Amino acid sequence: MPPSPDPARRAVVTGMGAVTPIGNDYPTYWRSLLGAVNGGGPITSFDATGFDVRIAAEVKDFDPTTAMDRKMARRMSRFIHFAMAAAQEAVQDAGLDFSTWSAERRDRVAVAINTGGGGLEQMVDGTHALEQKGPGQVSPFAIPALSGSMGACMVSMRYGLTGPVVTQVAACASSVIAFHDALRMIQDGECDVVLTGGSEAPLLPVAFAALGNMGALSKRNDDPQHASRPFDRTRDGFLFGEGAGVVVLESAAHAMERGARIRAEVIGSALTADAFHISAPEPTGRGAARAMSLALRNAGIGPRDVDLIVAHGTSTPLNDVTETRAIKTTFGEHAHRVAISSPKSMIGHLLGAAGVANAIVAVSSICEGIIPPTANLHDPDPECDLDYTPLTPRKARVDTAIANGFGFGGQNAVAVFRRFEG
Repeated sequence: MPPSPDPARRAVVTGMGAVTPIGNDYPTYWRSLLGAVNGGGPITSFDATGFDVRIAAEVKDFDPTTAMDRKMARRMSRFIHFAMAAAQEAVQDAGLDFSTWSAERRDRVAVAINTGGGGLEQMVDGTHALEQKGPGQVSPFAIPALSGSMGACMVSMRYGLTGPVVTQVAACASSVIAFHDALRMIQDGECDVVLTGGSEAPLLPVAFAALGNMGALSKRNDDPQHASRPFDRTRDGFLFGEGAGVVVLESAAHAMERGARIRAEVIGSALTADAFHISAPEPTGRGAARAMSLALRNAGIGPRDVDLIVAHGTSTPLNDVTETRAIKTTFGEHAHRVAISSPKSMIGHLLGAAGVANAIVAVSSICEGIIPPTANLHDPDPECDLDYTPLTPRKARVDTAIANGFGFGGQNAVAVFRRFEG
């Protein structure tokens, strides 16, 4: 079904916030993407001596006390710190002041902030405390701090938002699914505003060891800024990253009534499953193609209406070929004309926050008329023969863009963004 013309049922973007390896706020993130700034570097969060993989895309110079008091920051996990900072920026960017709202108005504000893992460092730290010092020394805040839902809950408590609080844990598709849920809540008339996105802080020794042993990570330890190479013949795995993004969605009626700046509109979304493997994508790309096709159908548009695909584009041998096949299946001849971009070439793979990082690119490209490059794409894989906007940004009118998110276990999510016309 195409989106309703009723402005109370149309979901528009009015604010954005980001914490990434190439910028701790949205404007810096966007400028860095356009400048092909790369967030890769040697791991600093732990001693990686002896690890096969010793590089990552870490968030740098981040101060959680910009978004919460020092005591709370000590008690909470890093993914919560990121979520709070990104939400604070998005709320300010949208020009919202919830402190002036009545309880009834705040009843109609939801939070949908997803994650792939939550506060995993709390489990590691708690286990060390238990083994070395005994049960009495395990922090009583460990359980709420590791809970995947606590990022969304902390944001709701920060602003007194008493609508639905939703957290979906869906690996690398997580924060595209947040847009799917938020769109439905607005279309159903359940909410006027939804703070939407994802947050992830997974850079732990055990995660590096496991993913390294799986063969998922790039081993370009001597050249971390060129380690993430989506669609390139020489790619050897993804660059592990961290970060968060939050986007304010409102009903168009609500946004226009308060005179908000509207950046774009979310007009459709879809979810599918591969039902194939715990980590590998289904080789034909059928599940990903179905997600894109269903999202376009849900948006009431056709393949030729799409100007930009913000790709999942992980830089793994399997994903990039499979996503290319899926794009060809969905878009037919238009697949060779539509622009494609992979932010992971610069920020690495943010797992549960990867989808919202893509969504911010989709919205920004619509607003600014420029498409960020896919960095490090010097030698295209012969099986990846589409237009990936290699190396340099491109000025282009973008009216419609889609954001892809494909996760372990075969979870596929796609959201469709369009230039808003009232």
